Amino acid sequence: MNYFLQRFGRLFVIWLPLVWLILFFMLPLIEMINVSFSEAKRAVPPYNPAFQFGPDGISFQPVADNYLLIYKYWEDYLWPAINSIRLAFFSTLYCLLLAYPMAWWIARSNKPLQHILLILVLMPFWTSSLLRMYALIGLLNPNGFINDILIWAGFIVTPIQMMQTDFSIYSGMVLSYLPLMILPLYASLVRLDSSIIEAAADLGARKLDIFKTIILPLSVPGIIAGCLLVFIPAVGEFVIPALLGGPEQLMLGKVIWTEFFRNRDWPVAAAIAIILIAIIILPIVYARYQDKEGIS
Repeated sequence: MNYFLQRFGRLFVIWLPLVWLILFFMLPLIEMINVSFSEAKRAVPPYNPAFQFGPDGISFQPVADNYLLIYKYWEDYLWPAINSIRLAFFSTLYCLLLAYPMAWWIARSNKPLQHILLILVLMPFWTSSLLRMYALIGLLNPNGFINDILIWAGFIVTPIQMMQTDFSIYSGMVLSYLPLMILPLYASLVRLDSSIIEAAADLGARKLDIFKTIILPLSVPGIIAGCLLVFIPAVGEFVIPALLGGPEQLMLGKVIWTEFFRNRDWPVAAAIAIILIAIIILPIVYARYQDKEGIS
């Protein structure tokens, strides 16, 4: 009986996440690929599926026109793609620069204080991201809190334009994704053996040398995990650029939304989404390659 329960428990633990991934990840991805190779039409749904079941069995008639259309008008899609990568990359970099000292401080604190600090890190997730963006708008607006304080203190005479700029996008990205960078960094730094750092200091190593030769190399897995957790959702972000950005901050998420809901061209929107997934896969493949290099 115990053997049966143990075996059933193992199968349940293995198959439940697998079934979840198949239902809510693989099948939607396959459907999106199907739509991207479909022909658009003015009906409901607004496309003829490339892969479908019929009286004559399964038929697969892919159409590459959507990808050819993107290639033909590549100038209309290239800038949003470059913008997405640029804004996501620097947002990830700023999150890393801010999160590393915070994660180190949390990891080196005593246990009761660690729990309090981790709760504070997670507290932004307890509120809606939309509410956080509107709060940020209240801070960055020309008549917002920051400009009012600066004018009152005499540092500026006219309001500073912070909305609809790269700065507002980076502020929103950092506000949304900073905890996702802190947590994996903390998980790596908290496992560092303090005796190694103390031994290096006893041998005369400077703090900068200790950081470069001991702390930083051992925290690389946390850096990679945190960067992936931030970069992947940031590169396809829609809400933050829509609320905080302007025409110069157009990203692929907004382009996909426009194709889906305004133009009702689902096949082109799905093709853009597949291209975006391909862009996102590149850093993951690179990270896996780095892991294999480190193991070898």
